[in-house]
Formats: sequence, C-alpha cells, structure tokens
Amino acid sequence: MRFRSLSFALTITATCFSQTALARDSISVVGSSTVYPFATVVAERFGKISDFKTPKIESTGSGGGMKLFCSGLGVETPDISNSSRRIKKSEFDQCQENGVTEIVEVLIGYDGIAIANSVEADQMELTREQLFLALAKEVPDPSAGDKMIANPYTNWQQIDAALPDADIEVIGPPPTSGTRDAFVELAMEVGCEGFDVIKAADKDQAKAWCHTMREDGIYVEAGENDNLIVQKLEANPRALGIFGFSFLEQNSDLVQSSVIEGFEAEFDAIAEGDYPISRPLYFYVKGQHIGQVPGIVEYLTEFTSEGAWGEEGYLADKGMIPLGDEERSSMGKAVKDLELLEM
Repeated sequence: MRFRSLSFALTITATCFSQTALARDSISVVGSSTVYPFATVVAERFGKISDFKTPKIESTGSGGGMKLFCSGLGVETPDISNSSRRIKKSEFDQCQENGVTEIVEVLIGYDGIAIANSVEADQMELTREQLFLALAKEVPDPSAGDKMIANPYTNWQQIDAALPDADIEVIGPPPTSGTRDAFVELAMEVGCEGFDVIKAADKDQAKAWCHTMREDGIYVEAGENDNLIVQKLEANPRALGIFGFSFLEQNSDLVQSSVIEGFEAEFDAIAEGDYPISRPLYFYVKGQHIGQVPGIVEYLTEFTSEGAWGEEGYLADKGMIPLGDEERSSMGKAVKDLELLEM
C-alpha cells in the first residue's frame, strides 16, 4: 500500500458526486462493532463542541461496512467505514470500480480479542493450538495425524486432559465481522501451524483448513452485537465468547478474560504486545465526500486530537489501546494532509 495527497485544487464535478448529496447535512459512518463505541463517543462529543450535527454511526460489521462504503458515491452511501482489520485488496478494488477512488486510511489504535467466560465460571487457560482444535471445521486425525477429518471434539478434555471436563461451547462473530477475520488470522492460523499434515498441504488448502470454523452447533454466530455475546455468557456460564477488549472492560463485573499463552486480555498486555490475539483498528474516509458533506475534516481533527486518541485521551478511558507517540504523530500528519491510500 502507498499513499498520495488529496489536492483541494481538484474540483469534484457533479458527475462524480450527485447534487442530492447536498441534502445530507450530517456525516454517515458504518462498519465495525468493535470500533462502534469509540466512533460513537467521538461523534457525540463532536456534536456538542462543534457547529456540526452529530454524525450517525451504524454497526454493520467491518465487511458489511466496507461493502456499503465501496458501493459508490453520493448521499445514499456512507462517508466513513470503521474496520477492526485493514481494508482487503478485493474491497479496495471494488471501491475503485464503483468510483470511490480517493480513500483516506486512518489507523486509530489497537484492540485485543478477548476469549472470555462468565465470572461465575472457572477462568480458562488456553493456547491458540487448543482454540484451533476446538473451533476448526476439520482437524488432524488424532489417531493418525496424517489426514484431516471432521472435528470430533465436543469436550475440552478430549483436546487436552488438563482442560476442564466441560462441553465446548463458543459464541462469536459472523464472517462479516472484522473481529472474526482477525481471530481466524491471529488465533486459528497460528494455532494450526504446528501440524505436519497442514504444513505439507499447498497454501490455499492449508489456509482453508486453518480459517474455516466448524458449523455443527458448537461454534454459534451471535451477529454483530458484541453486547449480545456478553448477555449470552451471563446466561450460560459454561460457554466462551469472542469479542473486543473494550466490551470485556466495560463488562468486567460479568465476564472475565481467559489466559491465552500466559496473558490475559488486559490494557498493558495488549499495549506492550504480550497478549497474542491483538489487532489494529481503522476507519476509512471517502475523499470525494470531503467538502460535499459538512464536517468530515473537522470530525477527523477531533478523532485524531490528543484529547481523544492520546495516551490520556477519552478513547483510552473507553478501552482503546492508543498508538505509540511516533505512530500517532505520523498518522496524525497523514490525516491532516489527507493522504490517499493506494494499492
């Protein structure tokens, strides 16, 4: 990925942006459920301290948000898409095909993916390999090891005798979620790497085995609402849930982090890079809407102010892990200059 600058000398013609867009006087934001609470608190503050209306924030999932964002230009399309993963090449290409050729990428901070259960249950201690064996659709045959079979594991002790004698029940995000994308890449893919049958396979086949979640009812998709997962864990202490760190922190009276390879999903462990299942958070801005929909530049300025995304900013109070000083300075300059993403 490379970047170029958005020139304000460029005149955006009516053929690029429908005049009906002028009828919308507030910013439209879609995308990640993980970024949603951060974007919401910035939007609410922005609406109070500026002369602009409070932006409308919708939680559609990272994939769903990018689909809407890349659908084209105009009042009926969003101005910004939040994402708990970086934009995919296929999404970028779709944007280009639909005329969304000026995209500003904003890296805002970091987040950990919590594997959590009810505080009423015993805390789990797991490895990424164990998570792969619990959740993959196909796993190495435990009796032979030289072939893949449909996942036979229904109890944690079938995977490791040191784990609890309890049914495997995991509630997590759907395929449209950036949290799901990040989980399969950071946990499942790493967890599958040590098996000879997978190492011997071609790249595409190995990726399919490592990334495909089981569909037999043991892994349950809970939609894009992470709060719903927390509620389900409260109702079912035996189950595990997968969601972003901010929801864990906001519900610490109800749920607890599992220990993943020696580390819990905690602020310091994520910030220092010790917690193994952590990822960057982004949002993407439609450059061609800047100057057409009021307040976009001012919203960016608020989001990337030290009072918002800084180490002592209000987003850190909400559970977002801030960028380091150098990263924040570099990204802040890129946002101020409205550098455009290129692939």
